[in-house]
Amino acid sequence: MSVVQPLRDRSNREAALKSLYDDLAAKSLFPFWATASDVENDEVRQLMATQKAVPFVWEYAKDVEPVLRRAADLIKMDDSERRSVICINPGLAPKRASVSTMYTAYRLNDPNEIMPPHKHSPSAIRFGLTGKGNFTGVQGEDIVFGPGDMVLTPNDTWHNHGSVGDEEAVNLSVLDLPLIETLNAIHFDHHYTELVDGEVVAKKVQTARYPADYSARVYGHGGMTPRFVDHKRGSGLSSPMYVYRWDAMRDVLERHKDWDGDPYEALMVEYTDPTTGGPVFKTITFFAQMLRPGEKTMPLRQTASLLVAPFEGSGYSIVDGKRYDWKQFDTLAVPGQSWCEHVNGSATEPAILFVASDEPAQKAFSLYKKWGRDAQGDVVRIL
Repeated sequence: MSVVQPLRDRSNREAALKSLYDDLAAKSLFPFWATASDVENDEVRQLMATQKAVPFVWEYAKDVEPVLRRAADLIKMDDSERRSVICINPGLAPKRASVSTMYTAYRLNDPNEIMPPHKHSPSAIRFGLTGKGNFTGVQGEDIVFGPGDMVLTPNDTWHNHGSVGDEEAVNLSVLDLPLIETLNAIHFDHHYTELVDGEVVAKKVQTARYPADYSARVYGHGGMTPRFVDHKRGSGLSSPMYVYRWDAMRDVLERHKDWDGDPYEALMVEYTDPTTGGPVFKTITFFAQMLRPGEKTMPLRQTASLLVAPFEGSGYSIVDGKRYDWKQFDTLAVPGQSWCEHVNGSATEPAILFVASDEPAQKAFSLYKKWGRDAQGDVVRIL
């Protein structure tokens, strides 16, 4: 036999609960309980209602390139040492993040335009899109790079950007800044100095201390590592190979184009630290992914978030059931936990994607997981 609570008792309790919740909010506290699933203070619903990244495509030709050119006309190096356009995920705005842990930015450098050196705790890469004169000086190695070349600017390592030669150059950046910001570990330093004749002197340009082909000469032969050089250059927190040339990566992909590949990832090749075989950074990693003509990957879900930048070809991806078309130099955000499959739109030409992932950070905390759907549509765990 049920006992009906008197109306007066119920109203008194509701008033007391409201007063309790008001006091908790006023004191910056949160109630971690729920008296029912449909009440205003349901803590599960509120905890799950935090901002989340959404799938999104930033279109280079339509949206990014026009504003890059306007910025290059209006913002000069006298105005700012940086001139980049960051891709902001609509689900995370106004936070500077393309997915929860990383952001992509595009940068157009005018001819012969070099910014002063700086360093910071976020790890970053530059990936060449257009022009042969993209420039990044990293810890005394002056690197000139072109389309498809990837250059590291590691955590706490002095570097500067720009272009050399008489043509403009565009590159794409990927940084783990949102992750480092969440961990409250951000720092920047713009006061570059060198020791000259025993005195500390402020400088606007790094002195070259390594040959321009150092990375290729020392690390460009897989499986053979010289013992007579220092492999802890800069901060010693990343791969000591600071530039990865596109010709070498493209050759690897081409030599394997007739292999079966992986049904969920097609032909995917990771950029690695030649001294460890692991990712180039401890927080984020990078891949080149080839889809052969007409190739379609099977649905894949993983906890890692991805930023996908088509470098060759065009096609589309299906993310959580919705189609996202992409073409050269666009950027696609694939939030962690999303189902995703890629489709090459050409029946005759390959599509090659440049991919960034926060997989290493997740693996460090034993959080990384991966699932796929088989031919019958059943979910299978991928180890």
